[in-house]
Amino acid sequence: MKRLLAFRITLGMAVRMIADAMMINFALLAALALRFLLHFAMHGQGSMVDYDKEFWEYVLAYCHSSWLLTPICLVVFSLSGFYTYRRAYQSRYKALIIFQAVAQSYLIFAFLTYFLWDRLHLTEIPRMALAMAFGINLALTLASRTWTYLWEQVVRPERDVQLRGNGGQMRNILVIGGAGYIGSALLPKLLEKGYHVRVLDRFIYGREPIQDLIGHSNLDLVEGDFCHVEKVVSAMQGMDAVVHLGAIVGDPACEIDHDVTLKVNLTATQMIAQVARASGIRRFVFASTCSVYGADDEILDERSEVKPISLYGKTKLAAERGLQGMADKAFVPTILRFGTIYGFSGRTRFDLVVNLLAAKAKVDGQITVYGGNQWRPFVHVDDAALAISQILNAPLALVGNETFNVGSDEQNYTIQQIGELVHKQVFTADLICEDSATDRRNYRVSFRKIRNCLGFRPTWTVEEGIRQVIEAIASGDVEDYHDPKYHNVKLLSESSTLEAIRTEEDWSHDLLESQASPEFAT
Repeated sequence: MKRLLAFRITLGMAVRMIADAMMINFALLAALALRFLLHFAMHGQGSMVDYDKEFWEYVLAYCHSSWLLTPICLVVFSLSGFYTYRRAYQSRYKALIIFQAVAQSYLIFAFLTYFLWDRLHLTEIPRMALAMAFGINLALTLASRTWTYLWEQVVRPERDVQLRGNGGQMRNILVIGGAGYIGSALLPKLLEKGYHVRVLDRFIYGREPIQDLIGHSNLDLVEGDFCHVEKVVSAMQGMDAVVHLGAIVGDPACEIDHDVTLKVNLTATQMIAQVARASGIRRFVFASTCSVYGADDEILDERSEVKPISLYGKTKLAAERGLQGMADKAFVPTILRFGTIYGFSGRTRFDLVVNLLAAKAKVDGQITVYGGNQWRPFVHVDDAALAISQILNAPLALVGNETFNVGSDEQNYTIQQIGELVHKQVFTADLICEDSATDRRNYRVSFRKIRNCLGFRPTWTVEEGIRQVIEAIASGDVEDYHDPKYHNVKLLSESSTLEAIRTEEDWSHDLLESQASPEFAT
């Protein structure tokens, strides 16, 4: 299931496939043209009738061959990793992989034409022309990939240095917490756009969430704790932008240890921002949450009063205010308040309401809703990553020093409505509604600002996200949704991560006291 989702055709992949299709057809046309000229050069001058007849035979040969050769090549190229950057394609033997892919494509084409052409009464391409088309296609494919390599390794780095000195477009991005829930969905999008990405992560979930990307030429992995200033300073060298996703996420996880939550979610965020500003990095994207709105019956936008009721929401709001207090012309952070996230990424979670209810319905045959009248805005993890990507691509003058809610108006639902949506797809499960509600958060959110400023529109719906979870469980991609690796609270409780953070020296205690918002209270 994950592999199928990972192969969803992006704009960049489509462009490369179109370019390859054009090269395939150019090679075929060039080969036929050369064969046509060689034929008349070797056989002397003929009548105009002969020229005309031969010309149209070659035209028919092209028309009858192109429709089959082009898709064969694109399919073989895709399976060889041309568009998904498989590890073999990124290796030192890349030229051999390209040769094999082109050769296999033409062999498959030759094999099929041997059986099909007579039966379909099609004009067969001359063998010499086919051989020449193979050679031209191979040369063009190798040349295009060689130019891409030279551009990435030689030309663009020099250009980026000049652009950076002139305040130009950024190319190097540090993603803190890049192997987490949102990060593992974001990295492929950034790499697809040609960014050089560096990940700073403690990898408490392991490297499996980004396993398919390891070995990518534009990806650097730095294992370390983002609470440590030395690691942050080192990781930030040469970067043009920072995306800070690292945090203890979720109300239950934050309640395990208040001191650790303060250190990770607030103190570390302010330290990272200070290092970024001192390093001359202007663009800073911070992952916050709509939980800062707390409980309110009104429809809320970025100008609405914020009154978080959980420690998680309070630390995120305090971090927001710390960033806003540091902002100036040289440091212009962007704050993204994400709705309640659902769906699959490299590191999927089942402690979130949509994923959890869908899994319980499919596996346990029960959908238990507590309370039910609480409103929440929802957004798929892939769309959360899309929003970050669009923020990074947007002019800094448009998104700098701005706060955006991330989601869509259409995906504001009550918890009861989510349970009913799950029940529609797993109608054999029992829908159980409990009056008691331990989570007092209640908020409906407007997403007009990000839609109007950036044209952001989610590509997923909650119904599709529920179906994604159900299909993953049915196919065996998720063997046990109770596994601690899918739950922040379980994983943090059972791992040594919190204990390690507790015992490490909190060098930045003074920073917390000097910069924490006076509104922040625990």
